[in-house]
Amino acid sequence: MITSSIANYFDFKTHCTSLRQEIIAGVTTFLTMSYIIVVNPKILEAAGIPLGPSMVATILTAAFGTLLMGFYAKRPFAIAPYMGENAFIAYTVVVILGYTWQQAMAAIFIGGVLFILLTVFRFRKWLVSAIPEGLRYSFAVGIGLFMTFIGLNVTGIVVPGVPGAPVKIGNVASVPVLLAIGNFFLIAILMLRKVRGAILFGIVVTTVVSFLVGAAEAPSSWMSMPPSVAPILLKMDFAGMLSWGAFAVVLTVFVMAFVDTMGTLIGVSSLAGFLDEEGHLPEVEKPMLADAFATTFAAMVGTTTAGAYIEAASGIEAGGKTGFTAVVVALLFLLALFFAPFLTAVPPQAYGPALIVVGFLMLNAITRIDYNDMTELFPAFAVIILMSFTYNIGVGITAGFVLYPVFKLAARRGEEIKPGLWVLSALSLLFYIFYPYA
Repeated sequence: MITSSIANYFDFKTHCTSLRQEIIAGVTTFLTMSYIIVVNPKILEAAGIPLGPSMVATILTAAFGTLLMGFYAKRPFAIAPYMGENAFIAYTVVVILGYTWQQAMAAIFIGGVLFILLTVFRFRKWLVSAIPEGLRYSFAVGIGLFMTFIGLNVTGIVVPGVPGAPVKIGNVASVPVLLAIGNFFLIAILMLRKVRGAILFGIVVTTVVSFLVGAAEAPSSWMSMPPSVAPILLKMDFAGMLSWGAFAVVLTVFVMAFVDTMGTLIGVSSLAGFLDEEGHLPEVEKPMLADAFATTFAAMVGTTTAGAYIEAASGIEAGGKTGFTAVVVALLFLLALFFAPFLTAVPPQAYGPALIVVGFLMLNAITRIDYNDMTELFPAFAVIILMSFTYNIGVGITAGFVLYPVFKLAARRGEEIKPGLWVLSALSLLFYIFYPYA
């Protein structure tokens, strides 16, 4: 009875999916992005946010946003605090600019409320509909390369180099890197043979092998009680953000979150086949509203901007097609409150190759970019390379918005620029003017 109700609510029949397929997809997405449970609090610790409560806030935000995505938007996307935004808040806003983390939370809350209002009044949808098709598909390609680079980096296959040669090959003779390479081949071969759950299988097998050979530390316990979130709950300092200098912080937080979410939704939707013939995501306002509420919730519980996660692409590739995939992810995040010692023990060599494989698959969208039209090609190229080479999705997307009108006007084709794109271009230009480069 329960299974039938779930199937009917999420319309499994129309989407040609099953409960088993959706669960596998949800577990795959969760394992691929579970690192955020530890990484986000570690980064925010530099801003003075206590580690234990921050971990709980991260989990609660992910669960809240992803449940909303699953039940309301009915999309297989997961939501969690963004990587990039968390580092911006911790190292730039707090450490360098001198604001408190409580003031940063106020800036994030303001951004979240603006997102909600813009979404409810359909202004965000109007802006998204103004994005040219070439830029839409460049988001998918850029995010694919970005994911691949993250996977190569966390596994140690590619490591930081020296000035003049910023990256280099890692120690491929080390056990963790060998396991990562083996995991990549395992996933690729299973996918070649069309084995369902290939990515999940690779993650689980590599995790177990890593424990057995000592390449990762097995957890000393399976369960623990979560710490209280009270020390950081509702600690927003709005008074400290009522200054002209704080405008740059609020604007940067807003634009980064706006373009990251928009780009991720379009990019991951492209992989999932959710975009229509014109490259638009039907009912885009629903997932946008989910991430808007998630960002507002995140600030309230004491963590940074939240939104759709690129790692959701791994679950989609594993067969996730409906919101039930997101529900599974959210429930696993809630379980992580008590099983964090075990779940956070999944090593990079287990989940990193999943990012590499999924990133590679997202490059397929490059065939949809018109290589014969330089006014479309150059902005798309800027999006793709800057996402990866600046390690920042927002920088790549805003560069595309700034450059697209420039090339259209240079070619005397200004009539092809939609009104909404002028707004996005102006916001993007402000982003570069006020961004704290320190």
